[in-house]
Amino acid sequence: MLYPFRNGVAVLVFALAGCQSNTDQSPKTIPPQSVTDSSGLNKPAPTEQPIWSAVVPDSSLVTGIETYNDGMVRNVSKPTITVYAPDSNNTGVAVLVFPGGGYNKLAIDLEGREICQWLASVGVTGVLLKYRVPASGPHYDAACHCEKDPVKPMALQDAQRAVALVRSNAAAWNIDLDKIGVMGFSAGGHLVADVSTNYRHRAYAPVDPIDEISCRPDFGIVFFPGHMGFHASGPYALNRCLPVDKQTPPMFILQAGNDPVDSIQNSLRYYIALKKAGVSTEYHIYDEGGHAFGLHKTAMNIPDFNELPIADWPVLVERWLRTIGMTADRKR
Repeated sequence: MLYPFRNGVAVLVFALAGCQSNTDQSPKTIPPQSVTDSSGLNKPAPTEQPIWSAVVPDSSLVTGIETYNDGMVRNVSKPTITVYAPDSNNTGVAVLVFPGGGYNKLAIDLEGREICQWLASVGVTGVLLKYRVPASGPHYDAACHCEKDPVKPMALQDAQRAVALVRSNAAAWNIDLDKIGVMGFSAGGHLVADVSTNYRHRAYAPVDPIDEISCRPDFGIVFFPGHMGFHASGPYALNRCLPVDKQTPPMFILQAGNDPVDSIQNSLRYYIALKKAGVSTEYHIYDEGGHAFGLHKTAMNIPDFNELPIADWPVLVERWLRTIGMTADRKR
């Protein structure tokens, strides 16, 4: 979220060579929030749990103390998941949610916790991934005014690990093994594409049996993605670090045509690549909506956002999940 550059527009870029396949201080915990269940009663918020059983790969690359301020988390060195389970009508579907933030911070509330709570309310297990930042994926670097690759793909490492971790707990969490998807916003949208195309090989050395479990998502949901034109060979070509092929899972893509941060050239590149590969894809572009929106509001404070057609996106996502067979006719 909030990149000071436009993908798809000619800029002078001095990037690191592309497509790379902790401190002792304990991070501050994100303030817990109560969750309203289906009966309208408040209950304690679910707790965070680490995704790594022992040593976090490349842990020395994130320094400083984790902080939370005004819905944003910075300096995440210890990635976690938080599981929001449905109170009733469990469909067996789980969705890992990747907040945006330009791979330098995480919009943990607007594009994270609130989304997971909504998913749980419609019978889907929402799993919030607090992945490592900063500089954990392709990101804008203020020192050179350019886009750079990460030294190590820490966000991809965390996403791969989280998908496998959820799959390993499928029985315990009442999730179907073949109904585990990913959903991301802005940089998180790029991360959806990353883990959905780079799942055959781990971006880290395996650490335990969980890393033997498939980390391929069963579907992906992408909102206003960024970085899709980085390492691209032409105006409509996709970032070559995202090797879309016919095995890429079904995708749902949505954004506003007037997005001032990540233009539709990003999502359009992804859509074209998916269609060329024969991947089932649904693509929605709206006239208005801007950048960095969630369920009922935007980080850009767009007046009357809820009156815009784009604000009905949750209905489209629910319908799409039914049409691809995720939430319909579950065998109990």
